Amino acid sequence: MPSRIRLEDRECPLSTTAQHVGECWTLLLLHDAFDGYTRFDQFQRNLNISTSMLTARLKTLVEDGLLERRLYQDKPPRYEYVLTERGRSLRPVIVALAAWGNRHLAPQERSMILVDAASGEEVEPTLVDARTGRSLDDSEAFVFAAGPAASAAMRSRYAGTAEPAHDQG
Repeated sequence: MPSRIRLEDRECPLSTTAQHVGECWTLLLLHDAFDGYTRFDQFQRNLNISTSMLTARLKTLVEDGLLERRLYQDKPPRYEYVLTERGRSLRPVIVALAAWGNRHLAPQERSMILVDAASGEEVEPTLVDARTGRSLDDSEAFVFAAGPAASAAMRSRYAGTAEPAHDQG
C-alpha cells in the first residue's frame, strides 16, 4: 500500500496551508465561525457533523491557533470557540473559494452570495495585488518564484522565472 504524502514535509506554502485548512470540515467550521457561530451545539446542528469529528476538528483549529477555546459557563463547564486574529485572516481565502464556486454556477443556482453590508448589492470578489491594485486573475502576469528560504530544489524549479525584487531598507 502506498504511503500517504506528509504535507508538512513539502517545501511549499500551499502544503502548509492545506495542512491547516485543507480538510472540508475545517473550511465549513471556519465559515460558520465567520457567520458568528461559537458554540459546539451550533456548529453540530448547522453542519450535521458527528460529535467525534467536530471535537477533533475544533481541537485541531485551536491547536493551529485559528480558534480560541473560552469558558463561558462554569457549572457545568461550557466552552465557546472564537476566531483568533490568525483565524480571521483566513476570511479572504474563504470568500475567494466561495466566489470561485459561484462563478461556476448559474445565478439562480447560487445558494449563498456575498453582498455589500450597507447596500445589499451583490459583489464579485477578486484577488488583487495590494501594491498596484492589479487583478491576480491574469496567470501570465503573475508567476511563482523561489523565495528567500527556498532550497536548491525549489530554486531549480523556479529557475526560469523572474527574480523577486527585494525591498531595500
